[in-house]
Amino acid sequence: MATADLIADCESFRRDGQAVRDQIAKVIVGQTDIIDGLLMALFSGGHVLLEGVPGLGKTALVKALASALDLKFNRIQFTPDLMPADITGTNVLSENNQGQRGFTFLPGPVFTQILLADEINRGTPKTQSALLEAMQERQVTAGGELRHLPPVFAVFATQNPLEQEGTYPLPESQLDRFFFKLIVGYGTREEMMRILDRTTAGPAQAPEPVLDEAKIIHYRELIRHCVIAPHIQDYAVRCVMATHPNGPFATAKVNQFLRAGASPRAAQAMVLGGKVRAIWDGRFHVAIEDLRTAMLPAVRHRVMLNFQADAQGVSPDEVLADVLEKTPVEMK
Repeated sequence: MATADLIADCESFRRDGQAVRDQIAKVIVGQTDIIDGLLMALFSGGHVLLEGVPGLGKTALVKALASALDLKFNRIQFTPDLMPADITGTNVLSENNQGQRGFTFLPGPVFTQILLADEINRGTPKTQSALLEAMQERQVTAGGELRHLPPVFAVFATQNPLEQEGTYPLPESQLDRFFFKLIVGYGTREEMMRILDRTTAGPAQAPEPVLDEAKIIHYRELIRHCVIAPHIQDYAVRCVMATHPNGPFATAKVNQFLRAGASPRAAQAMVLGGKVRAIWDGRFHVAIEDLRTAMLPAVRHRVMLNFQADAQGVSPDEVLADVLEKTPVEMK
C-alpha cells in the first residue's frame, strides 16, 4: 500500500471512529472509555464482556453501536431454561406447497452480526457452550451441518457482578474468548443530570448509520498492518508472562494472589487494541502507552485468583496494576 493511501486510510479510520462515537453519544451519556473499548474490540475482530449493575445502559449501548455501524442486531436474554438450540437454531418439520413434508433448518439468533448475550451468566454451562464455536471459529454446527456466520460477527455479553443467586460462572475457556472485559461504572453528577434531561423531557434521539460491513472489514485489515517494534511487542509478552505465578517475570503480588495467569490471547488483545489506539492517536506505530491502556481490559478476565485473594477481597485489577508498575519498559 502506498504511503499516501495509508495516510488517507488512517485519517478515514479516525474520522469514522469519531463519527460512530458521536452517534452513540445521542443515546449514551459519558462512558467514553467503555465506548472506545467496544470499538477497539470490534475493529480488532473480538468479543466483549460487559460487567456492571443493572440500569447503566449496557443494552442500550450495544444497540446504539449496531445502529451506528448499520449491522444486524439480535438479543438473547439468558435464563436457566434457555437451551443451546434456542441460540443456534434447529430443524423443524415443514410442509411445502405440494404437501411434501421435510425438515427445514430454522436459524437461531446467533446468525446475526451483533449478538447481545444479556446476563450470560444466567444460562447453564451447556447453553453457554453453544457460543464457544461461534465466538472462536465464526461458524455453528447445527441441524447436522456446518453453517458459517457473517464476516463481521461480534458477541457482546453482559453480566451483573452483584447478584449471584441462580447464576453460573462462565468457564475459563469461554472467558478467554472475550477480547476485552469492560467494567461499566456509575456516571458523574453532571452526566446523571444529562441523562434525566434526555429521558424525561422529550423524545429520545436515534443513532444514524455512519459505517457498514465493508468498511469495518477494510479497517480490520488496516489495523493489522500497523507497525509494532520488537521491544514494544516484547513488553506485551512480559506483561502477560508476569501474570504467571512463579514464572520468571512474576511479581510478589502475582505469586501471592494468582492461581493461574493469562493465555497468549491476552497478549494478542493488548497488541491489537494498542494498534487501534495508535491509529486513533495519529500514529502508525504502537507505543508503550497504547499497550498499557489495553492491558486491564485484555487481561483482567484471563487470570484466576486463589483462595487468599478471595478471602482478602483482592481484585484482578489490583494485581494487574502491580504488574504494570513493576514490569520494566525495556529489559536491560
